[in-house]
Amino acid sequence: MNKALPVCAAAATGIFVGATIVATCFVIDQTDPASLALLRYAIGFLCLLPPALLAGPLRFQSRDVLPIALLGVAQFGILVALLNFGLLHISSALGAIIFATFPLLTLLLAASLRLESMSAAKVFGILATLLGVALALGDQLTPPGPFGQHETDQSGTGPSGSYQGWIGEAAVFASALTGAICSVLYRPYLRRYPVLQVSAVAMLASVAFLAVLAAWEGFFTAAPAFTASGWAAVVFIGVSSGLGYYCWLWALRHTEASRVAVFLALSPITATLLGALLLEESVSLIFLCGLAFVVLGIWLAYRQPRA
Repeated sequence: MNKALPVCAAAATGIFVGATIVATCFVIDQTDPASLALLRYAIGFLCLLPPALLAGPLRFQSRDVLPIALLGVAQFGILVALLNFGLLHISSALGAIIFATFPLLTLLLAASLRLESMSAAKVFGILATLLGVALALGDQLTPPGPFGQHETDQSGTGPSGSYQGWIGEAAVFASALTGAICSVLYRPYLRRYPVLQVSAVAMLASVAFLAVLAAWEGFFTAAPAFTASGWAAVVFIGVSSGLGYYCWLWALRHTEASRVAVFLALSPITATLLGALLLEESVSLIFLCGLAFVVLGIWLAYRQPRA
C-alpha cells in the first residue's frame, strides 16, 4: 500500500474538523450543543450506513460489540460534551491550544502500553505542532468562548472575583484525554473488522447516547428552528463528520495512533484560514509562523528513523 495514503486520510480528518468548527460557530446560536451533536452524527451515520451495508453482512463477535459502542459513545458523546462545556468557561482559542495536547497524550498512552515507540522525532514533532497552534491562535486568547459567556468574563473570573477558567481548562483537557484513549483502543478492532462497519456501529451508539442528552434539552418536543442556511450548515457538518470519521479510523488502521493524531493540529489552522476566506477575518504574520511550525511538526512526526 502507498505510504502516503494514511497521511492523506489523517490530513483530511484534520481539515474536516476545522471546517466543521467554522460551520458549528455559524449555526450554534440556532440550537443547543447536544441537539446539534445529535443531528451531526445522525447525518454522519446515514452517510456511512449504505457503504457499510454494501461491504457485506456484519460479522462482529458478540464480545466486541459493546467495546466498539462504548468507544463511539466516548469519542462522539463524552468528548464533545466535555469540549462544549469547557468552551463555556474559556475562549475558543485557549480551548484549541489545550486540545492540541491530544497527539502528545496519544503518544504517551500508546508508549506506556508498549503499542508504539517514543522516538525523539515524534516528541519534537508533536511539541512543534503544539507550539504552532499556540502561535497561530495566540492573538485570539482574550475573547470568551463561542458557546456562551455568562459563566465568566474575559479575565476568566466569576461573580465573586475568583478565577473560574480552570473548570473549562480541565474539561477541555479531559476531552483531549478521552480522544487519546479512544485512538489507542480502537486499533485491535480496526485490524479485526472492516473500517466502515466499525465506523457505523460506533457512530450509531453515539447517536443513541446523544439522543438522551438532546431530549433533556427539549429536542424532541419541537421541530428544529433552523434557517435555510442553518440547515445547509447542519448537513455539511453531518456529512463532513461521517467522511472525517471514516478517514480517521482508516488512518488509525494503517499507521500509529500518535502519527494520526498529530494531524488534528490542522483543524484550528483550517478554521482560521476558512474564517479569513469566508468571514473576511485577518491573517497575521504570527499565524503564518504558527502554520510553519505545524507543518514542521507533522514532518518530524512522520519522519522515518534511519536503520
